[in-house]
Amino acid sequence: MGKDFYNEEMLVRKLRDGDPFAFEKIFSQYSKKLYHFSFSYLKSEADAEDIVEEVFFKLWQNRKMLKTETSFQSYLFTITLNFIKRYFNRRSHDDKFKRELLSWVTAGNNRSDSSMIYRDLLDKLDSLINQLPEKRKQIFIERKQNEKPVKQIAEEMGISPKTVENQLTQALHFLKTEFGKEPFGGMLFFYLFVQS
Repeated sequence: MGKDFYNEEMLVRKLRDGDPFAFEKIFSQYSKKLYHFSFSYLKSEADAEDIVEEVFFKLWQNRKMLKTETSFQSYLFTITLNFIKRYFNRRSHDDKFKRELLSWVTAGNNRSDSSMIYRDLLDKLDSLINQLPEKRKQIFIERKQNEKPVKQIAEEMGISPKTVENQLTQALHFLKTEFGKEPFGGMLFFYLFVQS
């Protein structure tokens, strides 16, 4: 292979054709830059590493749609920034619901009581998830916590999408029933944090 192979445009073309060597070359060329870029926003090594993994996973998934006439580096940094924004949006969304839940459910209680109630509900959720049958638990975590599509979960587990949906339905029914027994807005917690 000649020197031209390492030209960015050629690398992108080869990556688009599914060349794993081109992917490795791009990874070694950009992963540290993207890590430092992510870390500058997130201030967490683990979160920055997760972002870089997501970026390269998306790059490989969408490789056939890559364009050689635009700046590849800009493309990568744009994807990275989008993942960083998504991270912060998710955090602020969760925090907003947390505040609303605590103020609505615990009206009249003091702040420390509110925090304790919320923590208790989170602990309850973890405990209930651990009570699910192993396969159902894995499906629930992949779908609800890792936000994977049903089709992807089905492919990874070697089962049909219908089976995944049935397992999710049963898991949610179990959790809904259990949270229905909780005082202090257990059902509200279920609908805000589990069902959605």
